[in-house]
Amino acid sequence: MSTAATDIYYDPYDFAIDQNPYPVWTRMREEMPLYYNERYDFYALSRYADVEEASVDWQTYTSSKGILMEMVKAGIPTPPGLFIAEDPPQHDMHRLILSRAVTPRRVQVLEARIRELCAEYLDPLVGSGRFDLMQDFASHLPMRVIGALVGIPDEYLLNLRDHVEESARLTEEKPQDEQRLPSIGEPYAPFLKYRKANPADDFLTTLIQARFTDVFTKEERGLTDAEILNYVGMLYAAGVETTARLIGWLGKVLSDNPAQRAEVVADRSLVANTVEETLRFEVPSPIQVRVTVKPVELHGQTVEEGKIVTLLTGAANRDPRVFPDPDTFDIHRKIDAHLTFGKGVHYCFGAALARIEGRIALEEFLARFSNWHVDMSEAELIHTATIRGFHKLPVEI
Repeated sequence: MSTAATDIYYDPYDFAIDQNPYPVWTRMREEMPLYYNERYDFYALSRYADVEEASVDWQTYTSSKGILMEMVKAGIPTPPGLFIAEDPPQHDMHRLILSRAVTPRRVQVLEARIRELCAEYLDPLVGSGRFDLMQDFASHLPMRVIGALVGIPDEYLLNLRDHVEESARLTEEKPQDEQRLPSIGEPYAPFLKYRKANPADDFLTTLIQARFTDVFTKEERGLTDAEILNYVGMLYAAGVETTARLIGWLGKVLSDNPAQRAEVVADRSLVANTVEETLRFEVPSPIQVRVTVKPVELHGQTVEEGKIVTLLTGAANRDPRVFPDPDTFDIHRKIDAHLTFGKGVHYCFGAALARIEGRIALEEFLARFSNWHVDMSEAELIHTATIRGFHKLPVEI
């Protein structure tokens, strides 16, 4: 069925839809589980089972054509080392190298630093009566955490955060900026040059010294500068933006549900599941892009080879076939699995760190503020091709 036969319309570039996509996603799940948008020539899957299957089946739904719809349409080649836009075996080669640099030990050491950073940003807000949860806290914390992991000096991070956010932002005048991704690693070039001359026990040095067998040439080699820089750029672009929006959504949904907030304030053992339910309820990255590498049958239709298929994880996570009463936020919900971090070979590399940051940020916030109200009249969503969350979120204590 085409969009011409129904009044359902979904457009990821439509800012009005992005404000509250759930009504149209609900209709798509129930009435048109394989949706086709004629204007932009893409398909969309919205049911949990379909999104899960497509996430796992990289042999049918490839990531190698691009992770943004505009990247696919422009035919922009994947920058070297950007493994989220690669498939096995190249994906596995690059991901394994990164796993050697981002070790559980390095992530564990970050916990104390995350609490220090929370105190640095939250303590001055105590007694203020009103502040912007995003601009005064959530947008800063993940940038500083990734900086601590990689070894980027703090004094450079504010401008870098603004660069990352603005590079992802869509505007009404220019909704599709096709040239931002290939330069994802450029801002970090000075630090790579410095670290090459001054090795240390850190992330960058590990990447500089890495040796591996190239899956194509079968020869042993090290990473190129472009590969290293794209590793770093990917960590910032993916890890900073999504985690910042997660923290913002925690503030928003707990403001909207004061009775459940009071439960978490009284019992901190509920924090971890509160973070998990928030990840399900408001997905920071609710749309993923794949391209079919062969014809595939879906809901009685044939999707031809070379077609863009968007995986609506934000819709899948509210599928009543999997989650009872899915549009209700419930910190006591038993969640066996959700699709916020994807599934299969492309499961989010930073999922563990995002959960740690979300948990500590909420614990530290609740230690200082037990009751707050979001002023939605001044709140502002940021519109990007893949991220959904707040740019500004004023809260009144």
